[in-house]
Amino acid sequence: MGKQQVVGRLVWSMAILRIVLNDQVLEPEHVCQNCPLASHSGAPRWLRGRLGCGHPTQRGDAQEPLAFECAMGFRVVALR
Repeated sequence: MGKQQVVGRLVWSMAILRIVLNDQVLEPEHVCQNCPLASHSGAPRWLRGRLGCGHPTQRGDAQEPLAFECAMGFRVVALR
């Protein structure tokens, strides 16, 4: 495994997650704390660049952040 791949994984493991609504951007802790699929601390299940409680969505281009739809229907984006 090359050094660049390891660095990429480290960056994504430390991604900042946000919930995107039509007119708001929220921290996941405000939304996920009541979700039965969230971690013990009420955070999304984020592991190795993947949202464990959702699935990836289509990206328009490489400049857009990674985007997911959680099991509850919210759009979650990962920012580096």
